[in-house]
Amino acid sequence: MPSDTPTPASEADDPFCLAEGDAARLLAGHPWRRFVVLGDSVAEGLGEPTPGYPTQPWAERIGLELRLVEPGLRYYNLGWRNTPAAEVRAEQLPEALGFRPDLALVACGGFDALRSGFDAEAVTGELRAIVTALRDGGAEVITVGMFDGSLSPLVPEQYRAALRERLHSLSGRTAELAAREGALHFDLTAHPASARRDIYSSDGRHGSGRSHAIAAAEAVRRLGRRLGTG
Repeated sequence: MPSDTPTPASEADDPFCLAEGDAARLLAGHPWRRFVVLGDSVAEGLGEPTPGYPTQPWAERIGLELRLVEPGLRYYNLGWRNTPAAEVRAEQLPEALGFRPDLALVACGGFDALRSGFDAEAVTGELRAIVTALRDGGAEVITVGMFDGSLSPLVPEQYRAALRERLHSLSGRTAELAAREGALHFDLTAHPASARRDIYSSDGRHGSGRSHAIAAAEAVRRLGRRLGTG
């Protein structure tokens, strides 16, 4: 169940976030110049502010940190709410490829997991098509296992177990896919912040400013491991 532990006063006090200067160190000398984001509302960055934390969505935060190292970096976010993985592949992927990215973040499948007809195998197939097309186009690809939203305080108790199973299945399948296809993956599903009440917005489905800061920090740490700086 969600924890009521007090929210840190600011991002600088948050043990899950990066300390000042960490992002610059982790991303030092990165090679990326064209960063694209695809997916549903997670990619779009829906959420609500948290006092003491920046208001930028997590993917935008990643782009800002990359641009501080390489001012010429271009950032393009195609993510849009209520978009199933099949539509991400059919509608967003061609535009993403046309952008000619060398770095791509894929965050989709979460909307599918909320639908009554969720088919984990079909969603995995759509993710595979998206990731392989981006990799074949020359992009480094990041995938993510999203926070375990079954722990949101606004999820009715009778739905928690089924939603948890779906989200953990999707996260595990995405991690396996990333490993096979040479993509970078980071996991928020098992992150201890998933059990924090303060990372969820008032709709129970999206994140707070704190969740966006944590997600951005984990993505930057993963890129740092790829670069050998973290």
